[in-house]
Amino acid sequence: MSGPTDYLVLSRGQWDATRPKETIQRAIDDFYVWYELGLANGRMKPGQRLKAERRSVSRHGVIDGPFAEAKEVIGGYWFIVARSLDEAAAIAAENPCLACGLELEIREVDPERASAWAITNETPMPQGCNRSG
Repeated sequence: MSGPTDYLVLSRGQWDATRPKETIQRAIDDFYVWYELGLANGRMKPGQRLKAERRSVSRHGVIDGPFAEAKEVIGGYWFIVARSLDEAAAIAAENPCLACGLELEIREVDPERASAWAITNETPMPQGCNRSG
């Protein structure tokens, strides 16, 4: 069995508008207890919350944000240390904020440098194909 790997966790979404602020605050407080325990026992590595102001940079230039029309909100990130994506997902599933509307995306950190010849996230795929499998 291979050793532990780092998995990036992206916190996505917004709080459930039907939940009272007290319920959300309790979930946030519980999250920080859970997160700090994960840091202390080596299951997690630190991350940060992200502020709303941003820039989108591409070959077309720089666009100021926040973007009101954005369907995707990333509130923060941290890392989980696990032996597999399934184990990382199981750890992430313990996050108390999930009950209040947030979603988590977990991605293994790829230590390899990018290559135009390798099939990666950035490689265009023929229409009708996907990378899941």
